[in-house]
Amino acid sequence: MTDPTPPTAARIAELRDSWFHEVESAWLYRRLAATEGEARKQQLFTSLANAAAEQAETWAKQIPGGAPRFVPSVRARVVARLMEWLGPKRVRSALIALKLRGLSVYNAPASVGHAMPTSVEEVGRSHRGVGGGNLRAAVFGVNDGLLSNASLILGVAGAGVDAHYVLTSGVAGLLAGALSMAAGEYVSVRSQREMFEYQIALEAEELEEYPEEEAEELALIYAARGMEIGAARTLAHTLIKDPKHALDVLAREELGLNPDDLGSPWGAASFSFVSFALGALLPLTPFIAGAALMAGTIASATVTLVALFGVGLALSLFTGRNALRGGFRMVAIGLLAGGATFLIGRALGAVIG
Repeated sequence: MTDPTPPTAARIAELRDSWFHEVESAWLYRRLAATEGEARKQQLFTSLANAAAEQAETWAKQIPGGAPRFVPSVRARVVARLMEWLGPKRVRSALIALKLRGLSVYNAPASVGHAMPTSVEEVGRSHRGVGGGNLRAAVFGVNDGLLSNASLILGVAGAGVDAHYVLTSGVAGLLAGALSMAAGEYVSVRSQREMFEYQIALEAEELEEYPEEEAEELALIYAARGMEIGAARTLAHTLIKDPKHALDVLAREELGLNPDDLGSPWGAASFSFVSFALGALLPLTPFIAGAALMAGTIASATVTLVALFGVGLALSLFTGRNALRGGFRMVAIGLLAGGATFLIGRALGAVIG
């Protein structure tokens, strides 16, 4: 009997890439287990390491001449070191980017008696925020624009230049800051969306090819949260039985990703631009109205401090802290930032002028 057709160079490269991913995953899972102080999580990551090692063996048998010597990538070594220094939870996003599973155990308490989901709706609920995310982002955007442009305006005014120079600088600061924030938000959301889409696509392929293994990994995650392993397996098989919901469940529970978070990069950029511009516009209004330098500076500082007090009150809605204390804290921050830039501007104006 003749030998089967040998694999092509492209197929060999694909096999080596698949082998390397599984071996590196097993290596990272073992490092992750070693940093964990909780037995259930250690068991989860050790089981995932063993599963990855077994899959690596499957790929290795198909590589002509056997698999090469394994050397972890620089990226994996850096993340592993950070994980040892900072703990797994603080580098969770980097671990997700390296395609590790089971990281959703850091999203919820892993204690006996923790309410476990019985439907995809309940699975999704555990990964949703408390709410008000857009409102919170708007408050922070306004705060950034307010502080940065007020400081710029007071710094330029401190130099003793004419009021129209202050207005020009404030408009430039508003546009530069808003465009910079929008660009940064676009890149951030776009990168996050691409990572989510890539991870979910990989999960879809593995769900189609290895449904039983995916169910077992899901069961291990629930067991790590305190559920009895038999009940966890029953629940996992029930949740992935429906193809319509299976991928959503696995994305949330195995990858710790929320498909509902795949926002629009353009929407995020526009939202960031508008919120920053609104904040930056407030300290500029006296000069837009045609105020002279001294009167405009005083009015700008007053408007800024009042707005910062309001921002502090609004932030207390999300922090749970005392509202008045939050308002006065923001006023104190504004006084320090604005006072410092005004004095620096005054000093530069004296030196230059």
